[in-house]
Amino acid sequence: MAIEIPTDLTPELVPLSWLLGTWTGSGRLGAGEGDDEYFSQTATFSSNGLPYLRYTAETFLTDQDGVVLRPLSVETGFWQLDRTLNDADGGPGLTPADIVPALRTADDVEALRNADDGFDIVATIVHPGGICELYYGSIKGPQIQLSTDAVMRGAGSKDYKAATRIFGLVNGDLFWRWDIAADGKSLAAHASAALHKVR
Repeated sequence: MAIEIPTDLTPELVPLSWLLGTWTGSGRLGAGEGDDEYFSQTATFSSNGLPYLRYTAETFLTDQDGVVLRPLSVETGFWQLDRTLNDADGGPGLTPADIVPALRTADDVEALRNADDGFDIVATIVHPGGICELYYGSIKGPQIQLSTDAVMRGAGSKDYKAATRIFGLVNGDLFWRWDIAADGKSLAAHASAALHKVR
């Protein structure tokens, strides 16, 4: 599958550009064995011209045949290269950025390449129930590995300590796996899925 890079994409999003679009498919909760439950998911990565990708994923519990039983969860967030922000970047709040992106050329982006020949990235993902994950990791071609640096929980939130996520493009499909540490247990398989690009 050829990866098309939009011509109006800010240069620093090029390493993440293969994620752009809407992906849909199905997966399994837990280790994907025995009585583990099934789900369907639609995930969208989009850009609005700023140096990050917007991410949303809606997930529904299904039966083994894919018939939707009920909503399961929604998550939303932002994915970007991990770099020091400067005066050309917006924020905090509504403080406007420069009109020109902070990283203007492919060479500017290449200067951020890490020792493993990939790029360091950061992702912030927000969940219902007062939970927000801050992930750090790396992207190398069509492969992503993320680990939580922090999990922020509201006073009434369920116990949730840490997580890892991996994503990969395989024959044009987006495969992912999510391990979590929750309920006093160490990291263990939480969910995995295979998503097909629909637009």
